[in-house]
Amino acid sequence: MTKVTVKKMTPVLMVDAIEPCLPFWEKLGFVRTVEMPEGDRLGFVILVSGSVELMYQSTASVKADVPSLASSPMGGTNLFIEVDDLDAVIAALGDAPVVFPRRKTFYGMDEIGVREPGGNPVTFAKPVPE
Repeated sequence: MTKVTVKKMTPVLMVDAIEPCLPFWEKLGFVRTVEMPEGDRLGFVILVSGSVELMYQSTASVKADVPSLASSPMGGTNLFIEVDDLDAVIAALGDAPVVFPRRKTFYGMDEIGVREPGGNPVTFAKPVPE
């Protein structure tokens, strides 16, 4: 069997509107590196922070680009993001809707779950010192 090497994985979140989602990530230091319009709105955007990349594509853009993908049943997406300063994340996103409150887990993380404006749950986690 040939070994497959994955070099990079970037989530692409499909949402009805991209614009309301941008401030959520910009508060965390993400910047837009690519923007593509779809009519009078954004159809696609790439956000980057350091080596981390996240993409959004509007449902309308997906329907225009890959109709078979747009007609597929949507699955839920939950982003899990490890950070070095959970307090700073919580301060930056103070008004984000909480999916689950801050907690310490059995797998050694201090984490909180919030919902980004596109409706996707995002868990921010920091390893708990042993």
